[in-house]
Amino acid sequence: MTDDSNPPQAPVNSARREEVPEPGDPDAELEADGLELEGTDEDEEPGEDEGPDPLAGPVPEPPPPHDEKEPEPVPPALWESDADHLDPSAPMPRDHAPDIEPSKLDPDALKVVNRLLQYGHQAYLVGGSVRDLLAGRTPKDFDVATSALPSEVRGIFRNCRLIGRRFRLAHVYFKGGKIVEVSTFRANPTEVEDAGESAEGEERDDLLISDDNVFGTAEQDARRRDFTINGLFYDVAEGRVIDFVGGLRDLRVREVRTIGDPEIRMREDPVRILRAVRFACRLDFDIESRTYAAMEGAVEDIPRCAPPRLLEDTFRILRGGVSAGGLHLLSAIDALQFLLPPVDAWLKEHGPAGAALMRSHAERLDARVRTGAVPEDAVLLATLLLPLLRPSTPGAEEQRAAPAADAGSERPPGEAGAPRQPDEVPSSVPPAVEDLLQELVRTARLPRRIAERCRMILLAQATLSGQRRRRGGLASFRRHPLFAEALTVFELSVEATGEHREALEAWKSGGVPAPAAGTAPLEGGRRRRRRRRRGPRPGPAPGGGGSGPPA
Repeated sequence: MTDDSNPPQAPVNSARREEVPEPGDPDAELEADGLELEGTDEDEEPGEDEGPDPLAGPVPEPPPPHDEKEPEPVPPALWESDADHLDPSAPMPRDHAPDIEPSKLDPDALKVVNRLLQYGHQAYLVGGSVRDLLAGRTPKDFDVATSALPSEVRGIFRNCRLIGRRFRLAHVYFKGGKIVEVSTFRANPTEVEDAGESAEGEERDDLLISDDNVFGTAEQDARRRDFTINGLFYDVAEGRVIDFVGGLRDLRVREVRTIGDPEIRMREDPVRILRAVRFACRLDFDIESRTYAAMEGAVEDIPRCAPPRLLEDTFRILRGGVSAGGLHLLSAIDALQFLLPPVDAWLKEHGPAGAALMRSHAERLDARVRTGAVPEDAVLLATLLLPLLRPSTPGAEEQRAAPAADAGSERPPGEAGAPRQPDEVPSSVPPAVEDLLQELVRTARLPRRIAERCRMILLAQATLSGQRRRRGGLASFRRHPLFAEALTVFELSVEATGEHREALEAWKSGGVPAPAAGTAPLEGGRRRRRRRRRGPRPGPAPGGGGSGPPA
């Protein structure tokens, strides 16, 4: 046995030499004549597959269903508490008809109100539930305000726990996932401080509220709220609406108006700008003129708010099915520059055409939300950012392409540096969008998995439209963990623009889209090889029988 210091040939090369050429195969004949055949598959662009597939990495798990009221998991024992013995009735007044039909009130909320009344506390239905019932809408949930302190509420209900730091609340849990939120009457902290400072003749320059746990009376609680339509209380025992702030009038005239001085109220908490936008769009109300002017003046204070609160209220606009009107209003008062800087810059660059495209995407998203199928946050965010992946205006593209053309380096569509076609979807996420996602993760506590899922959904749009190739072919993308979410965003985009409708129908029918114009076939083609001359194969090494190259 002879030792051979030369390494053996790799198996793949040996297998290639042993392949039996097909009769009449010109590639095989050339290879037999000593020409080495190299190249790329026809379903891969030269240079496009350099580096890893951006969609081939691990996909984060989707977040649990979003619950605005409950940020943390609830112990099962709280859901299983038996509250059937509590009284769910609403007494009928003897001298007048109730202002709200008792059958429209939530039985679990009535149980909470009646139990608090039995313990000698004041308790009313408050806020959005009263507003929506009086406006002829179905409330999403029912909240209760009471004179009982949070610790007292916790002692009255076994199926209860306290949450929150800035604003201490009690949550009472019922079977079936129902949560009734109970808050203690509070006073406006700025009014309490002003009362103490007025004796000294001093004025507060900074109105931003940082602590909201100052307890007060029912009237003080109504007056500390943001808008008149949200300051209405309903006394179940008396069957009457209690209006300390003029909310009934504004419901009749269909206006969103702040309680008190609009400039002060907006400076106290600039997040109220987003809330005013959401309520106006959701109820189809106008924003009262002084309130609107105060919103414009307080926009510059938005960066002072906690980023997680700003992000949550932005998502509430998207989840509420009012993103089209909401983005329009936020853009009109120049608030998007602080909330979503890349979106604001893109809208300003693209002018009316860009605004129309963004609104079209938002309207399709709103229509989907109103059907009751609210997508996950990654899909909401991806739909909002999708127009930013489109090419710039033709004039801007021509200006970018001019230096290359002058240098004689004309490139076909699709190559780096070449102008994109009007309906072409880029295969990468713009740096501004990447920066936005990273910033939301860093400062606004956007879960990293939501940001990553959003980024991958955006990357997948070029694959779904047939403009990005995959090594395994487009059909393999159907098995990707994010295929359903990416297809949802793609479908919304097709509905908004009318582009790539054939590709969408192909995906929905179980097939794959045809290649985009100017691209090679996606699947099934033979390998296109370029030929390179190679030297003759070396003979056996001296003294051995190996077939490897000489040492």
